[in-house]
Amino acid sequence: MQPQYILLLIAAYFLTLIFISWITGRKSDNATFFKANRQSPWYIVAFGMIGASLSGVTFISVPGWVEASQFSYMQVVLGYVVGYLVIGLVLLPLYYRMNLTSIYTYLEGRFGYYSYKTGASFFLLSRVVGASFRLFLVANVLQIILFDSLGIPFWVTVVMTILLIWLYTFRSGIKTIVYTDTLQTLCMLIAVGVSIYYVSEDLGIQGGDLVSHISNSELSKIFFFDDIKSADYFWKQFISGAFITIVMTGLDQDMMQKNLTCRNLGDAQKNMFWFTIVLVFVNLLFMALGVLLTEYARTNGIDASKDELFPVLATQSGLGLGIATFFILGLIAAAYSSADSALTSLTTSFSIDIMDIEKKYTPEKQERMRKQIHVGVSVVLILVIIAFKYIIKDESVIAKLFVFAGYTYGPLLGLYSFGLFTRLNIKDRLVPAIAIASPILTYLISINSLAWFGFEFGFFVLILNGLLTFLGLVLISRK
Repeated sequence: MQPQYILLLIAAYFLTLIFISWITGRKSDNATFFKANRQSPWYIVAFGMIGASLSGVTFISVPGWVEASQFSYMQVVLGYVVGYLVIGLVLLPLYYRMNLTSIYTYLEGRFGYYSYKTGASFFLLSRVVGASFRLFLVANVLQIILFDSLGIPFWVTVVMTILLIWLYTFRSGIKTIVYTDTLQTLCMLIAVGVSIYYVSEDLGIQGGDLVSHISNSELSKIFFFDDIKSADYFWKQFISGAFITIVMTGLDQDMMQKNLTCRNLGDAQKNMFWFTIVLVFVNLLFMALGVLLTEYARTNGIDASKDELFPVLATQSGLGLGIATFFILGLIAAAYSSADSALTSLTTSFSIDIMDIEKKYTPEKQERMRKQIHVGVSVVLILVIIAFKYIIKDESVIAKLFVFAGYTYGPLLGLYSFGLFTRLNIKDRLVPAIAIASPILTYLISINSLAWFGFEFGFFVLILNGLLTFLGLVLISRK
């Protein structure tokens, strides 16, 4: 594929996003930016959340996981279903009842100032590192297949990427994101569908035989009950999937801000439940594609696996211009559906939770400050992504940073669990110390767990982290 063709695709894609921004951004204010004036149709939010949930990491990685771990990831996805039910039945009613803009405001009312600031700060840290890591992965792929050949350095790619995202989000924020997410989800799903079609045709699999071919494959095993010590053990992955969803969606401003733009609680719950059903089938599609790509690589003697599998086969294997075109569109959509909502949610949380703009300033000053914070958050994302490339060159270290960002959700799990399921009060000033100590203890236990207990925690580190935070809060509780 010619670099000029890819550049034209990217330009057309961003022009479409900017056009959507222009349509949705008229007569916008802070209420539009933060809540979309609570006027979003639930079905639009539900469809758009699919793309936001998948992200570039899923788009590239899930098909590549199949060769090594078969369909075991579906055990995590089934756990997601339980997690989304908890969000829809427990957390969404709480957020709507309290009429929240930032979900971390709940912590202030329940525990106090320090708990509130701690929860918001942990989200900001998690989302900055997580969003930067996801965008770094995809920007790296685009750099290799396009911008290197044009002589454009990586830092310019990153600056231009964030600038374009800023351009279509700076006016109406989450209102624009709700609709751009819909386009991005559509691009991702078309990319997967087109890829399945091209690869199955090349392998000589007829349309009617596709389902039976994949279900009969040695790679399509879903359930693993044999070895309790294994990272693939069903109950370990299922329970972890439920907790991952509760924390990384239900307690994450980025994901919940979209839900809070629905007209009422009933619409938000319909959005959540329909989105859950569709997400299960979408993940199955990604794994089915993984089976076909793995078989294609083996049949044609192509040495590509894991994160390289989908990019290499889509753009360099001779499958045709169609699959390459939709892969690039899907890749761009996957990257920016995560990055644009992260930029908006970080701006929202910093404005409301850290700067307290709704409490301290007039509406006119609030809007000016929100715009300044939006620019500031954009600069921070640029600097972190560039640091990943030029300062922390060891990719395994970057991956560990991303994993460590996941540790910061544990204190949120502990805080919300304690607030929802107990009536105890706590010594609010001591919460930051508990929240810092819990991830450190969790890390020390997890790296030694195999030697100490003959057990690998895997995704269970989130549950352990939340439990340690909960126990710490018990220690500092008072009547």
